[in-house]
Amino acid sequence: MVNGQPILLADYQEETARFEAAMAGQGFDLESEDGKAMLAQMRRQVLDSMIERVLIEQAAAQEGVTISEQELEAAIRDTIGEGGGQATFEEWLRTSGLTYEDFREELRFQLLAQAVFEWITASVPTTGEQVHARHILVGAEEEARAVLTRLQAGEDFASLASELSQDQNTKEAGGDLGFFPRGQLISPEVEEAAFALPPGQISDVVRSQFGYHVVQVLEKAPDRPLPTELLNAMREEAFARWMQEQRDRATIERFVD
Repeated sequence: MVNGQPILLADYQEETARFEAAMAGQGFDLESEDGKAMLAQMRRQVLDSMIERVLIEQAAAQEGVTISEQELEAAIRDTIGEGGGQATFEEWLRTSGLTYEDFREELRFQLLAQAVFEWITASVPTTGEQVHARHILVGAEEEARAVLTRLQAGEDFASLASELSQDQNTKEAGGDLGFFPRGQLISPEVEEAAFALPPGQISDVVRSQFGYHVVQVLEKAPDRPLPTELLNAMREEAFARWMQEQRDRATIERFVD
């Protein structure tokens, strides 16, 4: 029961049976100790997924998020067409053990879940303050001090990075880290130094878990579009937080192990 709404035992058993058949088809020995452990984990995951499904549907109903019949029918046509046509689709249904109504309902939920996802993540910012910097990484502080002295004497930063830097990911690019927002670099010390410097300036020696860095800021942008991967991660994180909040507030009663 999820906020008073039932998840039927028959639906749960049908879903777990489908997964069990798939696992057996992949060669797993479901009678072994490992197989039984995998089955138990799968059953927990299936029930958790069904609970989340109900929570999403309840939130959608509360907020007026809906999928029209026209949207659903269009998605069905697109899915069948992209999958190779009606005959291929019917064969897929048969081998998957699904009915057309099963498929239709699952697609409806996928569209609804995507609509809820878009609603929840609409407030995630798509732009932010970013800095374009480069760095030289060496193993000892004395080496970093020597690099800093050479830079202060007028040597080219990119050339020194290509020659001396131990960061293999940026070495060939002259130490260039590209544009990045806060929270993006795996070295927070380098990130902090970069955001603290004005464009064109070179930092003092910066120590991190990776070694010793000298950082130069090339540009700063107060409101630059966020990288796609970072934006997607932020949206996924926002939705995961929302989903956990729904679970925490919900009254959930489980009647199976």
